Formats: sequence, C-alpha cells, structure tokens
Amino acid sequence: MTPLSAMKRLVAAGALGLALCHPAFAQQTIKIGSILSITGPASFLGEPEDKTLRMYVDKINSTGGVGGKKIELVIYDDGGDANKARTFATRLIEDDKVVAMVGGSTTGTTMAMVPVFEEAQVPLISLGGAIEIIEPVRKYVFKTPHTDKMACEKIFENLKQRNLTKIAMISGTEGFSMSMRAQCTKVAPNYGIQIITEETYGPRDSDMTAQLTKIKNTAGIQAVVNAGFGQGPAIVTRNYAQLGMTATPLYQSHGVASKSFIELAGPAAEGVRLPAAALLVGDKLPDSDPQKKVVVDYKKTYEDTTKQPVSTFGGHAYDGLFILVEAMKRANSTDPKKLRDEIEKTKGFVGTGGVVNMSPTDHLGLDLSAFRMLEIKGGDWSLLAPGT
Repeated sequence: MTPLSAMKRLVAAGALGLALCHPAFAQQTIKIGSILSITGPASFLGEPEDKTLRMYVDKINSTGGVGGKKIELVIYDDGGDANKARTFATRLIEDDKVVAMVGGSTTGTTMAMVPVFEEAQVPLISLGGAIEIIEPVRKYVFKTPHTDKMACEKIFENLKQRNLTKIAMISGTEGFSMSMRAQCTKVAPNYGIQIITEETYGPRDSDMTAQLTKIKNTAGIQAVVNAGFGQGPAIVTRNYAQLGMTATPLYQSHGVASKSFIELAGPAAEGVRLPAAALLVGDKLPDSDPQKKVVVDYKKTYEDTTKQPVSTFGGHAYDGLFILVEAMKRANSTDPKKLRDEIEKTKGFVGTGGVVNMSPTDHLGLDLSAFRMLEIKGGDWSLLAPGT
C-alpha cells in the first residue's frame, strides 16, 4: 500500500468515526425528537402539536434548514401513556441520537421523560402545563405553556376585580388538574379568595351532576373554578347549565383553550371565562401588541394548511420549535450542552404564548401579562377589557 493510499484510508476511517459519533453532522441533518399524545384521551393536545411541528419543519427545510442543515424530525405517539413516553424517550436518546426534544403533551408524560433527558444531558422543551415541570429548575428541562399557578393567579385576579371572593373548586384527578388544584389552594389567600368547598371527578366520568349539586347546595358560593382539561370541563359546563347554575360565574383553566371545548360544551359554554394565550384572539389585539403579527401569521398558516381551527396547544409546539431553532443559530452548533445554554439565554422571543425571557432560575420565561382573560360569547372567544 502506498503512503497516499494509507493516508486516504485513515481519513476515511476518521470520517466514519465522526459520522458514528455525530450522525447529525455526517448526514447533514439535525435530528430533533418529539413524543406527543397524538392519539388517546389527550389527542386534542397532541394532534395540533404534531401538525404544527411537521408543518414548520417542512417550512424551515424548504428555505435551507438551520445553518445549511435540514431538520430530521423523529416523532413518537405515546397515546397519553406515561410508560410509553418514557420508553420512547429512551429510544430517542439511545437509538435516534437526537440533539433535543420538543414534546411531552401532558404533565404526566413529561414527568416520566424528565429523568431520561436529564441523565442524557439533552434539552427537553415540554408542552405540558403544570409548574412542577420547571419547579424546581432542572438543568435540561424547559417548557412553553403558561403554568397552572399562573392560571390560578389570573383567574383569582379577575375574581377579585369582580368582588367575588368565596368560591367552590371542582377538579379532575389526573396530573395537570391535581397540580392546578394544589396551586390554586396555595395562592388563593394572596388574592383574598376563600375556597368554601371542593369536589373532584375522574378522567372517565361522563356526568358530574352529583358533584355540582353539592356545590349548588353550599351556601355563599359566588363563583366556581374548574381545574381540569380534556373532555371533563365540557361535561362540567353542560351539567352546570342543566342544573341552572349559570347565574354563578364559571371559570375554566387554560387547559380547555381550543375551539373543541366550545363545540363539546355547546351553548352551555356561553359566559364561561378562562385565561388563555393571545393566539385565540389575535385578530382582536391592537396593532401595537408585539404578539399580534406572530399569532395572526401562525393562525393563518395553521388553518390554511390543516383546515382546522387553531388552538393554543399547537402554538406551544411552535414556540418550542423556534426557541430551539434560535438557540441553534446563536450557538452555531447542535451540541446538546451548547443548545441548553442558549435556550436558557432566550430573551425577547415573541411567541404565541407571550414574550419569553428565560434565565437560570426561570425555564419558562413568561409572566402573568402573557395570559389574556377571555369570555365565551356567541360560540367564540372574546377578549375581556382589563378590569372587567
């Protein structure tokens, strides 16, 4: 073998070794993972998230990718099952060699995956709602949706403005709902709110009349707050109207911030209030609002492409993807540790959920102003003026 041939073989072997260690660079693609609840009871979250990620990765790739490299999106459907989510998380790390993950539709699936990504030191940007995802702060875990604590605070802020201080709570028994119930109980005294009575319902319950009847018969209740997501809140809303309770204001969580809730609840949803992202009322925002262009553009793109109404849940995926893409650009790298550092440095990112300013002690980066208080009127969202 000539010295030149030997040199060529060494170079080839070195290139192969680099490819095995860094497949994203070798293949000129960047592998990003996503584990979503596309089917199952949380599909109303996972389906728009899945559509959003695929749609915008295609758009990014069609315009040259990130730093000249195309994104390869690896998506698994956990069906809302935490055990499946953890299994898929391990697969993303060990087999797919992703550089980051945008996903985890629910709090339960996210929390099952957190140890996997923390141990692997690969960034996870969750789309789940509960504050426990980011408190206490974990080095490699971030999230985009507003927290359940923020939802409680926004609701209580509005109740206080209306001089409604004595409330009942009804909550689901799955992860997000119980977390929100705990957060509401914790922050209620800060707003002078008294929780007079509480009821719960299971994720498969199809009628909450018994629980609501107990609330109706409790003296002094001025409003009712439902900590829940999925189909449960729609059933609560319908039963609420059937029992003639609509004179008492009903508040829902941001976990129902999609048109499917209004459709499931029907006319009974009239007058229901909830905190939600600006995305649902983008066309009603003043032109001076920094979020208006982002949310109006996303809504048009999503609805034109999918032929379905936009929801805040797809918006969370949009925010997670572009926070990650911007971090890649700043880092000029797909090294997971460098990406983690740049995600944490995110400042002034205008997303569908608000203006994001992260820090080493805040892996969400949103304050209460990112929430808008909405009321359902005429089968659609209406934006409440401050103080109403």
